[in-house]
Amino acid sequence: MNNIHTIAFDADDTLWVNETFFRDAEDEVCKLLSPYIDYESCQQRLFEMEMRNLSLYGYGIKPFTLSLIECAQEVSEGKVTNKIIASIIDIGKEMLNAPVDLIDGIEEVLEKLSDKYKLVVATKGDLLDQERKLEKSGLSKYFHHIEVMSDKQPANYLKLVKHLDISPDTFLMIGNSLKSDVLPVLEIGGHAFHIPFHTTWAHEQVDIEITHERFKSFGMSSEILKHL
Repeated sequence: MNNIHTIAFDADDTLWVNETFFRDAEDEVCKLLSPYIDYESCQQRLFEMEMRNLSLYGYGIKPFTLSLIECAQEVSEGKVTNKIIASIIDIGKEMLNAPVDLIDGIEEVLEKLSDKYKLVVATKGDLLDQERKLEKSGLSKYFHHIEVMSDKQPANYLKLVKHLDISPDTFLMIGNSLKSDVLPVLEIGGHAFHIPFHTTWAHEQVDIEITHERFKSFGMSSEILKHL
């Protein structure tokens, strides 16, 4: 741990609340589509549509909204009303304009760590949306660099550490996803801290127990200050 001098933070559900907006949106859309499909089947079809479109659209609210619209057209066999489509578009816009709700204690953590480490944001999603949320959050002053990644695979992290001109063993990633924020970073020789959020997108869930000398898990962000 003494070798670490660069710390990257995931953004969504690590710096601020995010996933609950997606779950709430899915709930609203499945209620809108109740004339065409039952609620549980709708939830499954929405997830399947997101997975089908992920490689084409990528991550973020705008790709999510497109998948919601496409799913509505599909499950209704083209009979979905213009009113419902307009409502889905409004749901997407509401998500984009939602206030940024910081994770408890995260600003204090950033303030203290920024005195000792170089801090960066390493997140997935839409560039414009993530830049907007960072600006709204008031946290940008703590970060040396912002990286919005197309994905979080080992190759993406290797590209990031190369850009930062550091070696992986001096790099620590902190995030809420074992799949995206922990496992690929450990694979390239970096360090990873896991801080779970109370809800996790199904695509990010992994059923695995990690025991690794460069890995730690915490219940809340303030706990990491005892180890850095």
